[in-house]
Amino acid sequence: MIWKRWGSAVGVIVLLTAASAGAATVTVTDMAQRTVSTPADPGRIVCLGPGALRLIVYLQAQGRVVGVEEMEKRSPRGRPYWMAHPSLGRLPVVGPGGPASINKKPDLEALLRARPEVIFVTYMDAALADEVQQTLGVPVVVLSYGAFATFDEAVFQALRVAGEILNRTARAEALVAFIEDQRRELGRRTAETPPEKRARVYVGGIGYRGSHGIESTEQHYIPLAWVNAENLAERVEARVGSHLFVDKEILLKLDPEVIFVDGGGLTLVAADYRKKPGYYQSLQAFKNRRVYTLLPFNFYTTNIGTALANAWAVGKRLYPERFGDIDPAAMADTIYTFLLGAPVYDQMQADWGPIGAPAGFGN
Repeated sequence: MIWKRWGSAVGVIVLLTAASAGAATVTVTDMAQRTVSTPADPGRIVCLGPGALRLIVYLQAQGRVVGVEEMEKRSPRGRPYWMAHPSLGRLPVVGPGGPASINKKPDLEALLRARPEVIFVTYMDAALADEVQQTLGVPVVVLSYGAFATFDEAVFQALRVAGEILNRTARAEALVAFIEDQRRELGRRTAETPPEKRARVYVGGIGYRGSHGIESTEQHYIPLAWVNAENLAERVEARVGSHLFVDKEILLKLDPEVIFVDGGGLTLVAADYRKKPGYYQSLQAFKNRRVYTLLPFNFYTTNIGTALANAWAVGKRLYPERFGDIDPAAMADTIYTFLLGAPVYDQMQADWGPIGAPAGFGN
């Protein structure tokens, strides 16, 4: 089961009260299980950490953002929320961002210059969030996608927490409903496939605190799970979480029928193929030319819209007769437009190639 329950202790408690100056406040339980009071419907916010800004864009509150991390400006590729709203690039920098900044004390001076009313941050522990909040005198609200660099039900709670603060509760519920509708429809098209007839599939090259080659994969990879494919990574014992690096000898033993290569690691896989073509041609997926490319799953944590788009492209490749009415490029833009307010597939394709296309190794 891919979805992980976040737990009843983490919920949204909304208390509209009158502050001493007469301004309304909202009290929530954030995803570090902290009780935080913030201004209701704040007009100035900052987003720190992997995926925080993405969630605020999904909630259609990007116009309230008053500063962005330097990493967002430095690496614009692979993140559709940034492509859809290039005006974010004109905002002042409020810290370095990137993997090295996860759960580290932020640039306090830069944050104060931006004068936010609320700071949203992902993957920060409760003690550090309390310290930053007390030092700055600004509410710090911790959000999460669940296990790092994967995608589980925790993201629904993150949307609801932020939605309560930003007066976007209806939008948060619409987002949850949209994602759930996608999951159900993908499952409806593929649920009747008996286990013995499901394609044996592997996805490699997935980003995790940087770019990686064929060994980098996910056990809980929704583009495979939601179309009822057999994800061979689930057969490999993982130490912690969903992400793992599969030894190449183990990959040979798994010998997947179909391999998908994440766009974020495609150049590394291609370079390794040129060095060791014999190894790759020993895999039946490469030998039979059943290797296909996908758009980057993780880029500053999980690209939710891209994960959904990839699922349709995977379904089209594995079950062409059941997805005959689906154009993966058009579906990608339907998803991006709902989540981001703009179609950005053409730009994603320009950067990473067509979704679900043959990888072309050895041709």
